[in-house]
Amino acid sequence: MQINIDRNRCVGAAQCVLTAPKVFTQDDDGFSELLPDHEEALEGPLVKEAARACPVQAITLT
Repeated sequence: MQINIDRNRCVGAAQCVLTAPKVFTQDDDGFSELLPDHEEALEGPLVKEAARACPVQAITLT
C-alpha cells in the first residue's frame, strides 16, 4: 500500500495522527506527513481509517 498526502489540501486537522500515530505525524507548520519508518505499520485497519477520517480527503491510498 502506498500513502499519498495532498499537502495543498491538508488543513492540519491531525485526524490521521490521532488515528494512526505510528504512520503519520505533523510537520513544524502543523501539516500531515509520514513518519520515516511508517512501512512497518501499514498493515491493519488504522491507515484506512485515518484516510477516511481526514476532513478534506487529503490522504489517498493506492
